[in-house]
Amino acid sequence: MSSHQIQLWLWVSQPVLQSALAVVLFRRKLHKTFPIFFTLLLTQIVLFGFQFSVYQWSNRKVYFDVFWISMALNLIIEFKILHEIFLDVFRPYHALKDLGTALFRWSALIMILVSVVVISMSPGWDDPLIKTALVAHRCLRVIQCGMVLFLIAFSKPLGLSWRRQSFGIALGFGTLSGTELLTNALISGSHISQPWMNVINMTAFNAGVLFWLVYACLNSSEARVPELVPQRWDDALMDLRPQSEPESLIPMFEHMVDRAFSQAQDNHA
Repeated sequence: MSSHQIQLWLWVSQPVLQSALAVVLFRRKLHKTFPIFFTLLLTQIVLFGFQFSVYQWSNRKVYFDVFWISMALNLIIEFKILHEIFLDVFRPYHALKDLGTALFRWSALIMILVSVVVISMSPGWDDPLIKTALVAHRCLRVIQCGMVLFLIAFSKPLGLSWRRQSFGIALGFGTLSGTELLTNALISGSHISQPWMNVINMTAFNAGVLFWLVYACLNSSEARVPELVPQRWDDALMDLRPQSEPESLIPMFEHMVDRAFSQAQDNHA
């Protein structure tokens, strides 16, 4: 069997696995807990139908444009899923949730800035959309790997069970991200060909969907008891907020970051 046939088989199997996962999430009412993750599954199923039709009955250029536009859309949704996972992990801790929201906003800004810098340093500006999507895609994969490492490192102090659905979603994305970063490094060194790189990445994606399916079938609805360490973090952040401030701490965190940047610029001046 050629690499092209393997790619086609893996590609066609993706919406089947995603449909099964979406059904399980809906039946177990997990789509209410992770609405953005559920939206990603439905979006990718719809995009597959459109992409496959273009692949079969249109020219290569049209399919190429559709592929990169779809990737850009997936990037936006996947980045919001990272925020969704973070909010689920720190659900009992309001201050930590606000801090996470502020950090993810700055992470999105940094991704955009990195994309602009890389594109400006490129020889040509022929396909700015493609270059932006590619750079942002790699930045997102690095952040997803970092999210997994964070959950593994802090699972014990956070009291995060490995059976928790958010942990499974993060591990699935982490596996896919690590595989793609590895294959990108291998193909840059000419150690593998492009077709087999696609086969490895698509296999990792299907394995990730199966991983999510197993987690979705697990009973992860046990009650959560707040742990002492994150509760202390949350209390400390709440103490930083003036009593007259609104309930959300996001403006305070953003003001702290802006003040830090201003001081850094004054020191360099």
